[in-house]
Amino acid sequence: MLRLIGLVVSIGLADSLNPTTIAPALYLASGERHRARDQVREFTIGVFGVYLLGGVAIALGPGQLILSLVPKPDAEDRHVLEIIAGAVLVLVAALLWYHRERLSNRELPEFGTEGKSSAILGATITAFELPTAFPYFAVIAAIVGSGLGITRQLVLLLLFNVCFVAPLIGIVATLTFAGDHAEHMLTIGRNFLQRHWPKLLAGLLLAAGVFVIFLGVTGLMGRSHGPVARFFRRVRRLLHP
Repeated sequence: MLRLIGLVVSIGLADSLNPTTIAPALYLASGERHRARDQVREFTIGVFGVYLLGGVAIALGPGQLILSLVPKPDAEDRHVLEIIAGAVLVLVAALLWYHRERLSNRELPEFGTEGKSSAILGATITAFELPTAFPYFAVIAAIVGSGLGITRQLVLLLLFNVCFVAPLIGIVATLTFAGDHAEHMLTIGRNFLQRHWPKLLAGLLLAAGVFVIFLGVTGLMGRSHGPVARFFRRVRRLLHP
């Protein structure tokens, strides 16, 4: 369980540096401080709610269906899933790094919110992003394949989503406690994010991916003298039960 918590937290924090959610939150934070705080808080609730519900739907729907079609994963199967999840993160990090210059030259999007609910804005953005949330899918795969009960799986999904919205919570906290300095601090944050987000996100995803692969490899090594061969045998077993 502790290994899985480490996996969920590391990927959740890495994936939290997402300009698709942070950029509109920073835009909402640019208005009058008290109103901006309420808007960012509502936006955060919208993002959190849709991401959590989407993950639960995948885990309890297609995830459980797939799990029912293959043998119940044992400890070694779960280590294989950890390695695969880590490899997905490393691949996403590599793609971000390859396109880092092009991505950093794009302006962060502006969002008009006149007459719109900030919560609905957050929910809509997240709903469109969910189908391409590959780090989230890697976490869901590891959780579903963990063999844990439904309640613990839901707790782990909840933990991931708390980590995912951590930067948005940080913006709300800045607006609440930084007083007149809040706007200046958030402007600096927005400019920094504009220039460096592809590199930062790639680095965080790479670190999380390497950590998750390490968890899987050390788990296999602790159970087998031939972890590489055992890895490929387990992959074949998962694909061809």
